[in-house]
Amino acid sequence: MVLEVRTHCQFLGLIVGFLAWILTLTTAGLNEWRLWYVSDKSVVTSGVAWVGIWRTCFYSHAMPKIENCQSISVSADFLPVEIPVAQVLMTLAVICGLGGNIGGALAMRMAYFSVDDRRSIRLHFVLAGLLYLLTATLSLVPLVWNMTSVLNNSTIDFPPEFQLPAAPVSQKIGSAIGVGMMASIMMLLSGMVFLCYQYVWHTVRSESPTDPMNSSLVATALSHPSETFKHDRSRGGVDNPAFHIEEIS
Repeated sequence: MVLEVRTHCQFLGLIVGFLAWILTLTTAGLNEWRLWYVSDKSVVTSGVAWVGIWRTCFYSHAMPKIENCQSISVSADFLPVEIPVAQVLMTLAVICGLGGNIGGALAMRMAYFSVDDRRSIRLHFVLAGLLYLLTATLSLVPLVWNMTSVLNNSTIDFPPEFQLPAAPVSQKIGSAIGVGMMASIMMLLSGMVFLCYQYVWHTVRSESPTDPMNSSLVATALSHPSETFKHDRSRGGVDNPAFHIEEIS
């Protein structure tokens, strides 16, 4: 029961980590990393285009489709370096976040239900915490980099088929960066919660005679009670005289 009470914070951290992973996955798929405002509204009739890391989109009444999108390849030579880096790092962040959730679920299962061998519980909690921290780091690097490019109003030399000018009138940070920042903060919190779990750092060590969770000693005492009593007598224990009186009578 004491162990279950201690793991409630870690269970909450697992839930937060799972929600953060969903937000990270959403961030990678959103198009609104940059809001690209244009002066010529003959094609981009809404006056604003969404530039993501995987594609660009805008609304237009001058073209057959209302919403027009162009895919962005990681090998495109016109891209600034922060966009292909974001493609790679966000993919890795999604994979690491999934691994962190799996590791966290296994750690919580061991903390709540496993009573035989807890020597590997530290590895599971530390691994889950490190994966969460790595996910947050992998997300923060492209988010901060692209946010800096937006604030500096950096240009992108789009090819003609994108129907977008190389230099916009102005840029704004899109909602994807905000969602990603929130996900990264949640991942950091989850990782710290798992790494700061006191039980795995102070209680779980090599088999300790004073460890209440040491099931091997309990099993030995039940199967060989005489050996256990001899061991206690060797430490200076004194027999209860009442037992000897009953044996003599």
